[in-house]
Amino acid sequence: MLQKTSDRPDGSDNVLVLVRHGQSEWNRLNMFTGWKDVGLSEEGVSEAHRAGQRLKDEGLVFDSAFASTLKRAHNTLDIILGEVGQGKLPIIKAAALNERDYGDLVGINKEEARKRFGAEKVQIWQRSYDVAPPGGESLKDTAARVCPFFDRWIVPELQSGKNVIVVAHGNSLRSLIMELDKLTPEEVQHYSLATATPVIYRVKADGTLAEKRSLAA
Repeated sequence: MLQKTSDRPDGSDNVLVLVRHGQSEWNRLNMFTGWKDVGLSEEGVSEAHRAGQRLKDEGLVFDSAFASTLKRAHNTLDIILGEVGQGKLPIIKAAALNERDYGDLVGINKEEARKRFGAEKVQIWQRSYDVAPPGGESLKDTAARVCPFFDRWIVPELQSGKNVIVVAHGNSLRSLIMELDKLTPEEVQHYSLATATPVIYRVKADGTLAEKRSLAA
């Protein structure tokens, strides 16, 4: 995670922007998606354009852009960068940022899953920190790949004074935010991210986080 030292030459603040992808076709159908590579819904495309417009209104210019390898994430990022006038900014795509694997739940409607397995058990699989659905990952498992990637690839960008945008998924970002915000396993159960709603962290010159804001509609 971010350190309290920096080689930043000008001493200025910069930002880290985290965005969950816009609504996907399976979000629209209330289905567990996980690693299934489904596209954005029509509403998801609109959400991505609105997110980009909000970031443009903030006057943000990005130096680095990261996304998962799943098209609902990098297509959202493509749209956002187009809206802020940076459509040619290279995107680094990494499987480490992919959504949590929901295993045997993938492709099942969430209401159907509650009927089949029990609402309490499905709630635990969805929201707990260290309990995985059958054949899938827990949030703890997801954090074990997301956070090392963040430390290796994104932290150096931030420490050098760059503005960074990351577009990924509800759970991969939830696992990262748990670390950034120092949330407990109990607290993270109640934390969720709306689709295509940018979360902005301001990073101080010493590498610490100074502010967090959500650009909700």
